[in-house]
Amino acid sequence: MRGGGLLLSVTRRLSRHFATDSAPLKKTPLYDFHVANGGKMVPFAGWSMPIQYADSIMDSTVNCRANGGLFDVAHMCGLSLYGRDSVPFLETLVIADLAGLKPGTGSLTVFTNENGGAIDDSVVTKVKDDHIYLVVNAGCRDKDLAHIGAHLESFKKKGGDVSWHIHDERALLALQGPLAAPTLQFLTKDDLSTMYFGEFKMLDINGFACYLTRTGYTGEDGFEISVPAENAVDLAKAILEKSEGKVRLTGLGARDSLRLEAGLCLYGNDMEQHITPVEAGLSWAIGKRRKAEGGFLGAQVILKQLEEGPKIRRVGFFSQGPPARSHSEIADASGEKIGEVTSGGFSPCLKKNIAMGYVKSGLHKPGTEAKILVRGKPYDAVVTKMPFVPTKYYKPPK
Repeated sequence: MRGGGLLLSVTRRLSRHFATDSAPLKKTPLYDFHVANGGKMVPFAGWSMPIQYADSIMDSTVNCRANGGLFDVAHMCGLSLYGRDSVPFLETLVIADLAGLKPGTGSLTVFTNENGGAIDDSVVTKVKDDHIYLVVNAGCRDKDLAHIGAHLESFKKKGGDVSWHIHDERALLALQGPLAAPTLQFLTKDDLSTMYFGEFKMLDINGFACYLTRTGYTGEDGFEISVPAENAVDLAKAILEKSEGKVRLTGLGARDSLRLEAGLCLYGNDMEQHITPVEAGLSWAIGKRRKAEGGFLGAQVILKQLEEGPKIRRVGFFSQGPPARSHSEIADASGEKIGEVTSGGFSPCLKKNIAMGYVKSGLHKPGTEAKILVRGKPYDAVVTKMPFVPTKYYKPPK
């Protein structure tokens, strides 16, 4: 697939996140830097963001896995909860076992509604017993903050000790790929080799007071760096310079290809209000204690699904013909509809079509053959394990 075709495929996947109203687009602190570096800006979740730069999405995706990519993710919303009851408060809203986390560690989690559906997914970190830091999706910011805020007020009225701060004074960068750690090490005195996947530190990077989480959205080793907004451009320049040009500015297009190759959900496509974490294949994110005790919104639905099994499941596919699109129908050999694609496209790294979607339980096992309809025509597909591209998270030696 040529670069233009991949751009079209990615644009379709992200289209529901593009702004559709006439409200002025917000700009991150790196907006002018993107434009000066050839960023092609598009409206995304109410922000003007780069979908790509001078290189193609194909080349940019491959370069991130071979060398590294630097992403502006300052459109996402970072916030902190403070107080002795911050952990028990947040545990009423998410599926993670926050009490069981060691200070300085975090996990992917899901905010659930009363029906067990996903309001949003988030990376949440226990900085200390009385400080929780989390990042929520840009497109979900308003509803997430309203949801958290309403429950926070109710919790405080009952005597709970918890307050919050939204980090609009900070920007967020994601540095991903095999050169992420060696490049960032040039800019900090802290030894990054002792910091593993999911861990968090407050430290100086290039002289700036940063929050550093060893995590990302690509399947590669890497970091998300919360930096004071006024220092964001200087930090981005320093990272690019220290990599000697091997780490490149990378846009939303490659970010979406990378996360799809890694089998990661995009909220609004692969997870929504009517999809539970169990159906989405995220049962592992529900802490063992939470599975036993519940105590979060929709727990009765989710715990029942854990016991009996869900009716639908998220799966991966390799497919023939044109790349599958969101909402492409999935059928069995007889032509009966068994599910729907939620994300699909051409994999720049595997050089083949990949997709994920939901199918009826029992038809979710790897090797199951199916048909995916693209423009009304059926094409052969087979269920496959995810991630499509092996992850390279930096974990302690066993």
